[in-house]
Amino acid sequence: MTIQQTENEKKGEFYYEVDGQKLGLMTYSYAGPDKIIIDHTEVDESLKGQGVGYKLVEASVNFAREKHLKIMPLCPFANAVFRKRSAYNDVRF
Repeated sequence: MTIQQTENEKKGEFYYEVDGQKLGLMTYSYAGPDKIIIDHTEVDESLKGQGVGYKLVEASVNFAREKHLKIMPLCPFANAVFRKRSAYNDVRF
């Protein structure tokens, strides 16, 4: 499963695409030069239970570590993942 990313200077998204359709999507926006806010996560019903949402959050954590950013998980799903995975505390704002 390959999670892709696209962004501009203000916002971006991590997504999982199948046959040109985004079936998993997590959006974020920049809040200053050193922080992103995850504001939405959605996964198509056909992929429920396959861990796609977790993979999207994991991709954001890896991105934040690479870029020395902090993450504010406002999205309820992302926030729940951060609460469950203490290994992500280093990037949580």
